Amino acid sequence: MPLKDIIYNLPEVRPPLQKKLSFNEKLKWTLLMLVAFFILSVIPLFGLGTNSLSQFQQLSIILGANFGSIMSLGIGPIVTASIVLQLLTGSGILKIDLSSHDGKRLFQGLQKILALFFTLFEASIYVFMGGLAPATGVSPFILIAQLFLGGLLVIYMDEVVSKWGFGSGISLFIAAGVSSQIFIRAFSPLTTTGQWAFGSGQPPVGAILSFFTSLANQDPTGAAVAIAGVITTIVVFVVAVYVQAMKVEIPLSFGRIRGHGIRWPLKFIYTSNIPVILIAALLANFQLWARLLEQWGKPFLGTYAGNSPATGFVLWITPPNIIGSLIQGSFSFNMLAHALFYAVVLIIGAIIFSIFWVQTSGMDARSQAKQMMSSGLTIPGFRRDERVLEKLLSRYIFPLTVMGAIAVGIIAAIADLMGALTNGTGILLAVMIIYNLYETIAQQHMMDMHPALRKMMEH
Repeated sequence: MPLKDIIYNLPEVRPPLQKKLSFNEKLKWTLLMLVAFFILSVIPLFGLGTNSLSQFQQLSIILGANFGSIMSLGIGPIVTASIVLQLLTGSGILKIDLSSHDGKRLFQGLQKILALFFTLFEASIYVFMGGLAPATGVSPFILIAQLFLGGLLVIYMDEVVSKWGFGSGISLFIAAGVSSQIFIRAFSPLTTTGQWAFGSGQPPVGAILSFFTSLANQDPTGAAVAIAGVITTIVVFVVAVYVQAMKVEIPLSFGRIRGHGIRWPLKFIYTSNIPVILIAALLANFQLWARLLEQWGKPFLGTYAGNSPATGFVLWITPPNIIGSLIQGSFSFNMLAHALFYAVVLIIGAIIFSIFWVQTSGMDARSQAKQMMSSGLTIPGFRRDERVLEKLLSRYIFPLTVMGAIAVGIIAAIADLMGALTNGTGILLAVMIIYNLYETIAQQHMMDMHPALRKMMEH
């Protein structure tokens, strides 16, 4: 059977018959998928023995996963498939005409096949490499089957959100995971062992409750550490929102229609959250492999003391809590060198991945110039020539690519080093996703909303 026949006959979520769904209809399906995602995230894997992945919190945030549950794979297979296919098409290795209906359908079908492949592949890797080991007497294939089922559900839940809801399921699940973690870190009354904090003699996980508990126990140091994390999170959120809203607008006109034009926006964070996702995923994978290599007796990347890195490269790519150390009086110059190394790695990694992504995903000056020319757009006062347009755009796109990546790396590093309630990558992802969702709703569904909600969105 030809590949196209397989692709065109894959099971899919039926799109709505009407061209434009109402705000309430989209909200209903978005909330349903969100609730389903949270429910699946707390259903444990049957027959799970050792869960060695539970310590890799940074990786779970990026993947929208909860290791040890049916959602252990999260959005990992979909993101991996999307990145691989984007790179293949952007670099010209795979030639697909995305401007045609058949080309888009072929691209989406290939992405789904790749996502299914990576779902099975990652499930097998997690189980057979010992990350999610089966209990005694349980076949590893039982765990793989459950992980594959969870990955399959995520693929189709993402499709439901994309066709019937707001934005994409991938973005929604990441933002939901980050938001829930911040809420837990701020308000949870439980201790790290899962017991009620009140009466146990241990501080609660929630920073705000821990702040008041420390004050009641006359522990100013504990109160300062707790409130510092809350303040850092708020500051990083505000800065990230401000940076996300920054953009450069290039005036364009329709060549054949005089007096009519638009403003083409180029965001300061030109590559959005892609660089920080990729560098954070790379560092998280180094931590994962360091743990596995140590278990195999070959600690090339460093060693662990419990769940914390102790020596080697893996220690240097794990951020120290500078503010907490200063408050507790345990700060040292070695810690400062450690923090600077971590920040430099994040910033340089973000720049490299940002440039690489622009060149391979069709966001470079040449591709943007072709897109503008095909839409009949020109820059007023300049000759209608693709080379002229490309040269002008290159003045903006490359600097924005580098400066945006530096800003993203600095914000993420500050959040990690200052002890925010979740890591900087997660905060940046949540802010960018929620901001883009806000813009989409404001543009498309403002008139459909309830008057009170519309008034809130307008402000």
